[in-house]
Amino acid sequence: MSLYPIYNFSAGPAALPEAVLQTAQQEMLDYNGTGFPVMAMSHRSEMFLSILHHAEEDLRRLLKIPSNYKILFLQGGATTQFNMVAMNLAHGFRTADAVVTGNWSRIAYEQMERLTDTEIRLAAHGGEQFDYLDLPEPETWDVDRNSAFVHFAVNETVNGLQYGKVPRLSDGMPPLVCDMSSEILSREFEVADYGLIYAGAQKNIGPAGVTVVIVREDLLDRCPDNIPDVFNYRSHIERNGMYNTPSTYSIYMSGLVFRWLLAQGGVGKIEKINHLKAQILYGAIDGSDGFYINRIRPNARSKMNVVFQTGNEELDRRFVFEAELQGLCLLKGYKSVGGMRASIYNAMPLEGVRALADFMSDFQRRYG
Repeated sequence: MSLYPIYNFSAGPAALPEAVLQTAQQEMLDYNGTGFPVMAMSHRSEMFLSILHHAEEDLRRLLKIPSNYKILFLQGGATTQFNMVAMNLAHGFRTADAVVTGNWSRIAYEQMERLTDTEIRLAAHGGEQFDYLDLPEPETWDVDRNSAFVHFAVNETVNGLQYGKVPRLSDGMPPLVCDMSSEILSREFEVADYGLIYAGAQKNIGPAGVTVVIVREDLLDRCPDNIPDVFNYRSHIERNGMYNTPSTYSIYMSGLVFRWLLAQGGVGKIEKINHLKAQILYGAIDGSDGFYINRIRPNARSKMNVVFQTGNEELDRRFVFEAELQGLCLLKGYKSVGGMRASIYNAMPLEGVRALADFMSDFQRRYG
C-alpha cells in the first residue's frame, strides 16, 4: 500500500470524485432499494428511465440548457462524432468549416470529409501559424457564411491549449459545432451560442462509454434519410435515446457526477476552483527559473491539461517515475508530444495539485 495519497492526473479515463465512487459502491448490488444492480437493469425499465431522466435534467440545470436543445447519451466516443456531425448536419451544403488547433481538431478535420460529399474547408490552423503554441482568435477565422457549420475544439487535451474566452460567432454565421470533451462542466458558457456540442464522458462527466451530445432542435431537420439510423441524430431523438441499448452504467455514473457537481455549488463554483488549481501549477512552472518549460502563449494555456517539460528527455522520464512513487500518477505526456501532462479536471482535488507543485519544487532542488 502506498505511503502517499494517490492522485490520478490521467487525461482520460480520468479521476472520478471520491463521493461518487462511494455512492456507486454502496449501490453496486442494490440500486436505491430496488433489489437490482444498475449493470443488470433493463434500459427500458422504469428504474433506468428514471436514472436517464434525472441525469438529463441535472445536466440541463448545470449548463442552463435552453428548452429548444435536445440531449443524447450516445456510444462510440467523441471520435464517432467527427463523422456523425458531418453526416447529419452537412447534407445539402457545399462546404463546412473546420478550425485546427491541435491533435484532436486535426483528426476531426481529416475524418469529417470521409462519409460526406461536402468539402471541409480549413477556416483556421493554429499549427501552421503557431506550431500549436497559440490559438487563432475567432475574429481571424476564415468562415464561409454559406457553410454548413464551423467545427472546433475549445480545449486541446494533447497540446495543452484552451480558448480563454469561449468562442462565439456573430449573427448570420453558420452554427458552431464544438468538441468539449476535455472541458465541459469545468466553466460557465452559453449553450445558445452553439448549434451542437459533444463531449466524451471520460474526463469531466463520468467513466468511458458514453458521449453527451447537445443539439439545437432545428438542426435535426438537416438529418438525411439515407444514413443508417444508428448514426442519425433524429432517429435517436425520436426514440428518446433508446434506438439501441445505451451505455446504462456509464449514464448512471454520469448522473452521480452531475449530482455531485450540483452539491459543490454548480459550474460557477467549480470554475473558481479550477482557476486556482491551474494558477498553482503554472506558478510552479513559471517560478522555476526555466527548469520547467511551457511554451504555450499564456492566454492560450489550458486550465484542464497542463503540459510541461525540463528540456531533457531522460530527466522527464525520471520526473514521471519519481512522481509515481509519491502517488502522483499518470503524468507522462502524450506520445507525440513527450514531457509531462497534468490533467486537472473537476474531480482532481486542490490537495493533489498542491502535492504536485511541492514535488516539482523538490525535484528541481535535487536535479536543477
